[in-house]
Amino acid sequence: MIHEPFAELAGLLVIAALVGAAAVRLRQPVLIAYIVVGILVGPAALGLVSAHDHIDVLAQIGITVLLFVVGLKLDIGQVREIGPVALATGLGQLAFTILFGFLLLLGLGKGPIEALYVAIALTFSSTIIIVKLLSDKRELDSLHGRIAVGFLIVQDIAVVLAMMVMSGLAADSGAAGWEVMIGLLGRVAAAVALLAVLMRYVLPGLVRSMARSQELLLVFAIAWGTGLAALGEWTGFSKEAGAFLAGFALASTPYREAIGARLTGIRDFLLLFFFIDLGAKLELSTLGAEVWSAVVLSLFVLIGNPLIVMAIMGYMGYRKRTGFLAGLTVAQISEFSIIFVAMGIGLGHVGVEALGLTTLVGLITITLSTYMILYSEPLFVRLAPLLGLFERRDPQRELAAVRQVVDDEQPQALVLGLGRYGHRLAKRLHEGGLTVLGVDFDPELVRRCGASEGFAVRFGDGHDAAFLGDLPLAGLRWVISTLPDIESNRALLHALAARGFAGDVAIVARDEEQGVRLWRAGAPIVLYPFRDAADFAAENIVAMMARKAPAE
Repeated sequence: MIHEPFAELAGLLVIAALVGAAAVRLRQPVLIAYIVVGILVGPAALGLVSAHDHIDVLAQIGITVLLFVVGLKLDIGQVREIGPVALATGLGQLAFTILFGFLLLLGLGKGPIEALYVAIALTFSSTIIIVKLLSDKRELDSLHGRIAVGFLIVQDIAVVLAMMVMSGLAADSGAAGWEVMIGLLGRVAAAVALLAVLMRYVLPGLVRSMARSQELLLVFAIAWGTGLAALGEWTGFSKEAGAFLAGFALASTPYREAIGARLTGIRDFLLLFFFIDLGAKLELSTLGAEVWSAVVLSLFVLIGNPLIVMAIMGYMGYRKRTGFLAGLTVAQISEFSIIFVAMGIGLGHVGVEALGLTTLVGLITITLSTYMILYSEPLFVRLAPLLGLFERRDPQRELAAVRQVVDDEQPQALVLGLGRYGHRLAKRLHEGGLTVLGVDFDPELVRRCGASEGFAVRFGDGHDAAFLGDLPLAGLRWVISTLPDIESNRALLHALAARGFAGDVAIVARDEEQGVRLWRAGAPIVLYPFRDAADFAAENIVAMMARKAPAE
């Protein structure tokens, strides 16, 4: 009996892997597979789940890590750089969806509180899914891709604010409206002040010392995120809000990419249990009663959200194609939508019916919008004659944005590993007029190089595919690796191929044997610093001896 929960979790993982493989073959996000697995193993179908407490704990940690990673990617500099179009589109889409979604839900017979929760849930799009789809299509650095990422940031901020407000209302449910607002603002002000002190005086040195060990940095990040999540719940906010603020507090440190890259796999693994737990709590009778409402709301999200984005972007001076491609990224709801409504159940604001409705809308819209984004170009060709309404005669802002992309200074060379050879190489490339980005996993080395050498430096693991996904690969002409071992370089080559990198790749080898192994692993160019240095030194010595010979 003591091993029964373990065996149950092992079985769930096997089922999730099999269903997930089918979802990948259908080009669907795996979170769809996870929800389906939860429904299959739950009381609605096979009734295989009994270890609810174990799954619930893992699910809560998964949500905490998810919000922590969202906060981690939202540094202050990024918030400042959100362009007018991203801000206007994000806020416009939020306002449109909440207002008309609320009215539509009232018309479907829902109560005001349930209608408000679900309407807010309909506004959020999945950053994880959208970034993955745009990355696979190599459109993440395109104009519509950058605009989409901008208003996804606006949505991420909005979902955390909504969670804080709703949890704050629940904490002060017996107070008057003005008392609730004052109490909420007071707690927010206290949280901001505490966070500012920690970010200014405590966290930089603490994280720098933790970063000396990769394992310790990961444990610290999880401990920090879960600790602030627990503190957030204790102070009257939600765990989700506390986890987001924990990530945001580390977002301005030079270690955020490395932390985020290592947490990505853990996040995806733990979210599996959240969606299994979600599906296991839904019953077919609950889902069946919400099918008609789910179809209506799905059409609203699939059509209404892209239209409002196209309208705003067309008014601001973007072409219809850019507006259409960016608009498709909001034609679905996200995992945050389900988490938000699930939080409302925990607060006692809504019932399980609202969660079932939101889950159905998520299944429908994520499934359909995935294919819409994958086949966006043929879809645009078919619909282009009808989209002239969303384009001005002179799309000046788009023309200016395109010129800005050309003028922006992008790194031309990426040097992975800033040891003696890598550091010298990056320095000489920089002195030669190239724009260089250096990467190393030694925090002290990163700090010294960033302060003294003049070229950009990032802390991170060069062969980590998730970390490489955060680097500006689209504008690079060269990737040069000085990583010491074959496996790291093999992983680097695989990650670059998966990202569709089209530039040149050079890898440093210590000797001829290692060079042959690198060549067999697929390295296009192999550098031999010791051999070249010896050849150069020998040539210089021979030349000097030849010049001195006549004098003797």
